[in-house]
Amino acid sequence: MNRGRLYLLLALANLFWAGNYVFGEMVTHEISPVSLTFFRWLFAFVPLIAIAWLVERPDWRAALAEWRMHLLQSVLGLTGYTLLLYAALGLTGAVNAAVISAVNPATIALAAAIFLHERLTRMQALGLVVAFVGVTIVLTGGDLAQVATQGFGFGDVLVVGSVLAWTAYSLVSRRLRTPPITATAVQAAFAVVTMLPLIAVTGVSLPTSPAGGLGLAYIVVFPSMLGYVFWNIGASRVGPARAGVFLNLLPVFTVAIALAFGAVLEPATVAGGILVVAGVYLTLHQRRAKAGQSDAANRLTVR
Repeated sequence: MNRGRLYLLLALANLFWAGNYVFGEMVTHEISPVSLTFFRWLFAFVPLIAIAWLVERPDWRAALAEWRMHLLQSVLGLTGYTLLLYAALGLTGAVNAAVISAVNPATIALAAAIFLHERLTRMQALGLVVAFVGVTIVLTGGDLAQVATQGFGFGDVLVVGSVLAWTAYSLVSRRLRTPPITATAVQAAFAVVTMLPLIAVTGVSLPTSPAGGLGLAYIVVFPSMLGYVFWNIGASRVGPARAGVFLNLLPVFTVAIALAFGAVLEPATVAGGILVVAGVYLTLHQRRAKAGQSDAANRLTVR
């Protein structure tokens, strides 16, 4: 496969993940975040197992030998991250959530420096500062004085929580030997099982409109399955550093889709988003020559 097609796969993966924000916001107006998270992985885990078998030909015994790590990953990334994100979408909107979430590569780099003692270059440190300034602008709406009196919006706080959950997920993933698509398939199965007690208490609901049903189908097929497959094929061929640059497309695609559905952009969101994208680019661009980043990069953005 030539490089142009690989770049197309990476761009499509981010387009599909961007749709997760927009359609996730739409579907959570009809069903609870708990129901959406449960149905996402319930309908996705069997196809993911089949895709993993076709693409990676995994040793399932070796994968299941790491079941404790997969269980932790499932709770952090597939259940925790997703629940927090979907709960936030109905409160803060897809655009704000995507812009704040776009800082994730920078938070992962910072956490790796703190907990794994990975070295940060000066340019990376600058990128982190720029990205966090951008997120601060989005969180505050550009008005720090108002935040001092009224605090942050609850939806924005939930998005920050999802960012922290995904950061922890990404750090733990570096200890796994299971191939990434296989890991996601196993973790999706764990997500379904571990959510059953919660479902028993809260119950489940299905979308009440054809649009909601299509939104749920989109989330199952595109972000949960095709996006991850496309990302891993592209990242494995072009390298994690080049693939990482494509993460900057996620908030751009989200804004474009949201605008197509009638969203209105706030100036602070635009300004903050530009800074976040610039900061993440600086952070990822400086990681190009580092070895041992492939697994972390491949697992960076299961959205």
